[in-house]
Amino acid sequence: MRLTDYTDYTLRVLMFCALHPERSVTIAELADSHAVSKNHLMKIVNDLARQGLLQTTRGRGGGLRLQKPAEEIRIGDVVRQSETDFRLVECFDQAHDTCTLTPNCQLKGVFGKALQSYLAELDKVTLADVTRARPATGSASINIKALKKTSA
Repeated sequence: MRLTDYTDYTLRVLMFCALHPERSVTIAELADSHAVSKNHLMKIVNDLARQGLLQTTRGRGGGLRLQKPAEEIRIGDVVRQSETDFRLVECFDQAHDTCTLTPNCQLKGVFGKALQSYLAELDKVTLADVTRARPATGSASINIKALKKTSA
């Protein structure tokens, strides 16, 4: 599963605001920091404000900041709100399922459980968790090649 760029930048906006709680952040600052168009960020910011996650102030000296404490914003909720399609395979959408294997296939159930586990894991993590400074020793990196390996 791959998150959309929209979700990626949604998380970045929230994280940037969480890292700067002492001040308002501007769209221009976010655009420069992440090399994203201001128009794209405006859509994201409007959605986040509508969801009650960001407080926005217009005009000179305006900007945006978190409306809720970072400890109350779950990453799973943000992903659910910003992703538009959780159909991992065609058969997740009964209206457009043309797979001839569907009547005998158990793969849909496997993917469904995996998606539930994925979201449950994200629900355990808050915005505060992902914006805390890491200890200087060691880093939490993921070996993508190891994830792609199949067991023999």
